Amino acid sequence: MSIENRLQQLGITIPHVPPRFNFIPGVQIGDLLFISGATPEIDGVMQQPGRLGADIDVETGQKLARLAALNCLGEIQMVLGSLDRVKRIVRVMGYVRSAADFGDQPLVINGASDLLVEVFGESGRHARAALGTSELPSGAAVELEMIVQVKD
Repeated sequence: MSIENRLQQLGITIPHVPPRFNFIPGVQIGDLLFISGATPEIDGVMQQPGRLGADIDVETGQKLARLAALNCLGEIQMVLGSLDRVKRIVRVMGYVRSAADFGDQPLVINGASDLLVEVFGESGRHARAALGTSELPSGAAVELEMIVQVKD
C-alpha cells in the first residue's frame, strides 16, 4: 500500500507548509534528506505556545509534537513531491520548551514518533533525541527536525 493510500485510510491530511523565513524546507545529500525544524503551526499560527510542565501538560504536548511531525511530513512532501519516496525515517530531533523541573521530554516527543510509525510502519521507527530547552521560536512548545532516507 502506498503512503498516500495509508494516509487516506488513517484520515490524515498532510498540511502544505509554505516557507516563511530565509531557509528551505530540506536539503538532500545522496539518499539522505535533512528536514528543517517544524513547529506545531496551522496556517502560520502557532498552536498553544507555552512551556511543558508549566502551561502545557504531557498529553497536550504529545498532540503538539504530532502536529509538528505532520508539518515535517509536509516539508518532506514539498521537497520530494511524494511521501512514497520515503524509504525510512532515520532520526528525529525533538526540542521541548520546558519548565525548570520538567523531565518528560521523551514522553512528549512520543507524539511525533507514534505518528511516524502509524504512517510508515517499521520504516517509521527511528533514532531520536528529545531535548529540553528554555525557548523556541514564537513561543512554540515543540520543534522537530528529521533525517529521512530517500528511495532511488
